[in-house]
Amino acid sequence: MNEAVLEKLKVLAESAKYDVSCASSGTVRANKSGGLGNTVGGLGICHSFADDGRCVSLLKIMLTNNCIYDCAYCINRRSNDIRRATFSVSELVELTIEFYRRNYIEGLFLSSGVVRNPDYTMERMVRVVKDLRTVHRFNGYIHLKSIPGCSQDLVNEGGRYADRMSVNLEIPTEQNLMLLAPEKNFSSVFTPMRYIQQGMLQSLEDRRKFRHAPRFVPAGQSTQVIVGATPESDRDILRISSALYKRPSMKRVYYSGYIPVNTYDTRLPALPCAPLVRENRLYQADWLMRFYEFRAEELTDDQHPDLEMEIDPKLSWALRHPEFFPVDVNKADYAMLLRIPGVGVKSAKLIIASRRYGRLSSEQLKKIGVVMKKAQYFITCRELPVHAIQDVSPEYVRKALTEPKKRKMLIDRSQLSLVFADNC
Repeated sequence: MNEAVLEKLKVLAESAKYDVSCASSGTVRANKSGGLGNTVGGLGICHSFADDGRCVSLLKIMLTNNCIYDCAYCINRRSNDIRRATFSVSELVELTIEFYRRNYIEGLFLSSGVVRNPDYTMERMVRVVKDLRTVHRFNGYIHLKSIPGCSQDLVNEGGRYADRMSVNLEIPTEQNLMLLAPEKNFSSVFTPMRYIQQGMLQSLEDRRKFRHAPRFVPAGQSTQVIVGATPESDRDILRISSALYKRPSMKRVYYSGYIPVNTYDTRLPALPCAPLVRENRLYQADWLMRFYEFRAEELTDDQHPDLEMEIDPKLSWALRHPEFFPVDVNKADYAMLLRIPGVGVKSAKLIIASRRYGRLSSEQLKKIGVVMKKAQYFITCRELPVHAIQDVSPEYVRKALTEPKKRKMLIDRSQLSLVFADNC
């Protein structure tokens, strides 16, 4: 590997770090005789996590950080004076293979700035993944970004070789997208999303008829939303996420806290750092929609357009709806068990299975994995509750669950001050 390629690697890996939508879950591509690589295995560079908790290492790289667009929030916008680099197709293919042979990576996450036009850029990216699969017989995980505005033929060809494809939505509303990225619109983003969905549905139909029909994007598609660059509320963000999840091909919506990389642009907010707590709350709300049967309208509404930063969305919903509690864990159905703060998906399933053999007590619930510190205010079991939310008040429960955290933070800060004083 020569010095020129390594220098390009430094530049383009740095440019790719702001794209967070690189989880490698949802697919298993086993190695075959005479092949190279698989989606299961050891150490690497950019760590991503599968649905089952496996840590998968990816080479997260851009084909080029040159771009014809001037998006206000992007470090690679054409008006920025930054170091630029471009890989040739052969250089990027060789780099991926060499990194795999050195046991650095298990897969590839490939994105790119847009050079010349979307089709020209997408064609070069497709050539990379095609060469990896057909020439080098690489069986590792590949996540391929689809370029907004590219043709359906290129999306279809890329989908035959990639495990996952994604198109970043970036800004939740079209009005603000066109304000910050005048060359883009929702049509250029949603059209390739639709192409990917059509390809996946056609592939499923073909595989029902022919067992060995080729698979198209077996791990589905994902997208990314930037949080905090524009004034949309959490309600706006969760509603667009909910609409995207109704598409059978959409597996994940990623939330990226806005990082002020272009502070000179007056269209952007002057934030000191990324809004990480808000990003975390959106991920929690997203989890509730995907696995806990919550609707976006339940988590945020006209009176509460933004998620609370102090407590998680599930607890926030429960405190706003005390009329649903306390819940008898020995009688409630699965859907209602999922709504209890401190009860997770596994805990709810274990409760359903365990209560066939007798009424559950608080000690048994602890062994099952229920977080009784939260759940005790919202349930009844074999014993009477100590402080059910109906017996006290939502304000009392909120204070009981949040004040210990505040005290701990104050204690930690005071101890830190003492340590600092001792060292001085």
